[in-house]
Amino acid sequence: MSTYNFHGGVSGPANFGDHGRIEINNGTDPAAVLALADRLVERLRGEHPALAADAEVIQGELVRAGRDGRAADRGRIRAALETIGIGVAAGSGSLALAQELGRALGL
Repeated sequence: MSTYNFHGGVSGPANFGDHGRIEINNGTDPAAVLALADRLVERLRGEHPALAADAEVIQGELVRAGRDGRAADRGRIRAALETIGIGVAAGSGSLALAQELGRALGL
């Protein structure tokens, strides 16, 4: 018989182990998500112009998905958010916006 040791809390159905999280993002307002993307583009243009293109990728994908009536390409958005996260300073407003956008999209 096997024994499994969990050193963290058990929170929610079938969410066992260390630092487990359950996030439900049903009904996230597309306009609010697009507004976050707009803020991220503007912030990066001022703080890190080289990363503004990655934010524009996110913004463009959200706009195209809304226009075409399809789901946004999560992989494309995730890759851009990761690039931004690596390139900005910890504790910066840009990083906070990127993280907030990721949470809103459930990434």
